[in-house]
Amino acid sequence: MTRIYNFAAGPSAMPLSVLEQAAAEMTDWHGLGLSILEMSHRSKDFIGIYRETVSLLRELYGIPDEYEVMFLQGGGHLEFAMVPMNFSVGGCGNYAVNGVWSKKAFKEAQKIGEAAEAACVDLRAPRQDEIKLTENASYLYYCSNETVNGIRYWYTPEVSVPLIADMSSDFLSQPVDVRKFGLIFAGAQKNFGPAGLTVVIARRDLLGRADPSTPTMLDYETYAKSESMYNTPPTFAIYIANLVARWLLDQGGVKEMQRRSVIKSQILYDLIDQSEGFYYNNVEKISRSRMNVVFNLKDESLNDEFVRQAYEKRLANIKGHRILGGMRASLYNAVSIEAVEVLADYMKKFAEAHS
Repeated sequence: MTRIYNFAAGPSAMPLSVLEQAAAEMTDWHGLGLSILEMSHRSKDFIGIYRETVSLLRELYGIPDEYEVMFLQGGGHLEFAMVPMNFSVGGCGNYAVNGVWSKKAFKEAQKIGEAAEAACVDLRAPRQDEIKLTENASYLYYCSNETVNGIRYWYTPEVSVPLIADMSSDFLSQPVDVRKFGLIFAGAQKNFGPAGLTVVIARRDLLGRADPSTPTMLDYETYAKSESMYNTPPTFAIYIANLVARWLLDQGGVKEMQRRSVIKSQILYDLIDQSEGFYYNNVEKISRSRMNVVFNLKDESLNDEFVRQAYEKRLANIKGHRILGGMRASLYNAVSIEAVEVLADYMKKFAEAHS
């Protein structure tokens, strides 16, 4: 079977070696005579996998001891509710809004408590001096990479309140100074594993502040006190994340992922910018995402043909999000430089044939 070049925004491309190892271990994990899918989450063997995964993630990001690493379910949408439930008691959640996901998070926070826009911009990340906190701000929330809009923060905001980041789509793609954050969360289905797993990294002294009426499963402290085992966690997703973490370390870690992401994204942005308007990207250049290259064809009547011909060349999942239309190539860690070069060559030839 010939594998496609997968540019999906999530669930996204996975390292082939990870898939192959998981397949080889599927029916008999390490000679135990059972699948990882059948293993009790409270067994010695699975607890070993879980703790090793936490340790590998700490190594990849340099996560300090004063931070808790938790594995949850529910994805980013559940985090949109959990963050204000745990952090805005007695204050106002402040949100930097510049794309689809930060807007959704802000709207969810408004349902739960007091929330305000600390910044609101389009087609770019807000500047540091544009972020204005309210007097009773309890935290600043931002999305470091807006997947739908193709926008990234090129800097880490500096504020006097806990900084909370949705890093779902650029997680493990570059070094991060965890000490600058109160909490980081990420859906695993971009760079860390399959759908169903959400990673939360939180400063321990900020936990335990939820209102007593907060449901048990929506309180971060529940997970911190139980090694994420209060209920049955997404065991298979954690196992795959373990394999991905090992792969990342073998590849050179997050610094190497950053190096590759710069190369991959620049290949496409250079082609777009040099296409004499055949392709265009409206995002401010410094704010252009390295993970999600969003672009449009000047002649939108060619959109369907562009997608169809691309798929014939095994270039899959490049149609843009339904909200914005156009095209989007997601360049997560498992997407190779070779795959991007093949896409760029196709885009160049398509433009030549239709100009």
